[in-house]
Formats: sequence, structure tokens, C-alpha cells
Amino acid sequence: MKQFVVGVDVGGTNVKLGIVDASSRISLRAVFSTRKFISSPRCLIKAISQNVASLLKEGGISKKSVCGIGIGLPGLVDVEKGIVRLLPNIPGWKNVPLKKILKAKTGLPVQIENDVNMMALGEWKYGAGQGYKNLICMTLGTGVGAGLILNNEIYRGPGFAAGEIGHAPLNEHGPRCGCGGYACFERYVGNAALQKWAGKVFHKSNITLEEVFCLAREGNTRALRFWQDVGTKVGTGLIGAINLLNPERIIIGGGVSSSFQFMAPAIRKVIDARVMQTQASLVSIIKAKLGDDAGLVGARVLISSRKY
Repeated sequence: MKQFVVGVDVGGTNVKLGIVDASSRISLRAVFSTRKFISSPRCLIKAISQNVASLLKEGGISKKSVCGIGIGLPGLVDVEKGIVRLLPNIPGWKNVPLKKILKAKTGLPVQIENDVNMMALGEWKYGAGQGYKNLICMTLGTGVGAGLILNNEIYRGPGFAAGEIGHAPLNEHGPRCGCGGYACFERYVGNAALQKWAGKVFHKSNITLEEVFCLAREGNTRALRFWQDVGTKVGTGLIGAINLLNPERIIIGGGVSSSFQFMAPAIRKVIDARVMQTQASLVSIIKAKLGDDAGLVGARVLISSRKY
């Protein structure tokens, strides 16, 4: 009986793998550095296939018991053709037929997906989005992105590029963004921007966001105000998406979500004040439940549903 899925979550720093059972439980895990195999896509693919084989061997799991491999990647992927079009933060990944190569190396079915979409699938089916037909799952970290579940289906758009909420402009004028635009949401609440902002607030250029979180937890006034102001920016960035899509729930994940408790009141205040009444009354804002496991659990959804 095919009861297991191998989840793979590719990041710019690390690649995480997990064996996910039919109950969405991760029974075995592995992690390795992306940077060690960054010289070419084929080196990284080989490392992924070797780690998949090692995990299956460690768990005594036969390939006959595996439904397939679901792999989330931080960039633009063609889900239908199984081709990675571009990974902005991992060199050399342009039009790589990952599905075909990995299937040949592992002998298992393979499905590829954008990493934030994978997170959205995991949270929708097994995490903070259970029971909701329409939701936005947003990640706040180095980048700012979103996975969209509309009418119980992941929405990718015709170019598989939907959900780029981080590149919706907050202002008419503002800092240039790597996407080619300016005043993008990500340029205000991405890690780099928040780090710089925190440095000015605390007059300490090397202060980390983790330190600011710890200070807030201790009741530090400046830290609490910092996260309140971040929450205001996040709420402002969500206004257009809420008015446009009328979601029932917004799930916030990513590294910055560790400070959600300090941001949440300000996010809610902005939404209640500036979002249209019907949309504001229907939407709830909640922290992601699955944490770093969301992408691995999302692989279970990706592989298990015939729609994906």
C-alpha cells in the first residue's frame, strides 16, 4: 500500500526532507546545506536524490510504499511541465527539467511546486487553514510572498506566478526593488528592511530581529513599538488583497511570524479601519500553525490530490 510521501523543501540556505505518512505526521527527517551543492543544479539534484534514498533506507521503507516526492522551490516553477523556470537566490536554475531528472534518479513520481504554495497547501489541509475555502497564506522572511487558496483550490495563475504580494506597491514613490519596481511591500517588511529599521530604532547596526523579539517579550517599550509599527505596515500591505479576494482567513508564517503576537493588534486595527466593511468583517488573521514543517506537510497534499 502506498502510504508515504517524501517532502522536500528547498531553501537558499538549507534543503529539508521528511517522510510524511497518511496522517500528515513526519516520521523521519533530514537536512543538508544548499550552499555545499550550489555549483550546478545537477549537483543539488543529485544530493536531493541521495538524501531521499538514505531516508527511505533508514526507515526501512520500500519504494512500493511511496506515493511520490513533492518538492517546493523558492522561485518560478512550471507545475504542469515540471520545469523550474528560475530560482532568484540559487544560481544556475533556469529552465531546469527537475521533475524529469529527479524521477529518473529516484524511480519515484515527482511533483514540483512553488515553496509558498506548498506551505499554503499544508496549512490549508492540516494547519491553521483547516475548514476554510478561501485563504491567503503569507510568508514574512527574506522575501514576502503568498499562496492563494480560492474555492478549495490553489490558485497559481496562467504563468504560475500568482501570489506575489511582496511586490504590490505600498506607495507611489519609494525604494527600488529587485523585481524592477519600487515601493514594493517587501522593501518595507522583508528581513533586510526590518534589520535596517531595527538598527536605527536601537542605534545598533548589528541587532538581529531575534533580539528585538526577545526584548519585546521582556516588555521593552521600544521593541514593542517596533513590532507594532511593523504590524501597521503589514496590515497596510494586506488591504488591497483583502478587498480584492475577500478571503475568510489570512495565515502569516515565515521567520518574522515569531513576533506575530506583538504585530497582530496593529494588523487588525488597520484592517478594521481601512478595509471595506464586508471584507473586514469576514476575515480573520492568524499565525501559521505548522511552522517550518508546512512545506513538508504540503507535499502530502500536493501528491495525494489528483488535482495537483
